[in-house]
Amino acid sequence: MVSTTNISTKLGEFRQKIWGDQMAEVKIDVKGETCPVPLVEMRKAIRNASQGEIIEVEGTHPASKKEIPMAVEALGSEIVDIQETNGVWKIKIRK
Repeated sequence: MVSTTNISTKLGEFRQKIWGDQMAEVKIDVKGETCPVPLVEMRKAIRNASQGEIIEVEGTHPASKKEIPMAVEALGSEIVDIQETNGVWKIKIRK
């Protein structure tokens, strides 16, 4: 029996090979917003994204920078990168 998670992962890898950099990247700007807005917007974006798509969340609220990665893991998605410059953080997520 093949798990749906494995199929979804393979589909994402296949799409990346075919489309490469043409895959959509969803950008969410929540700078200046406090909880729960960044978390809610991130969840909406993951829900609406296709498997393999990259979602970039950019914000300034320190608590959200900690909460978003935990929520991403709970939703079964993957953190690709986390960066912070001058109090502005960017979290890249792959659905």
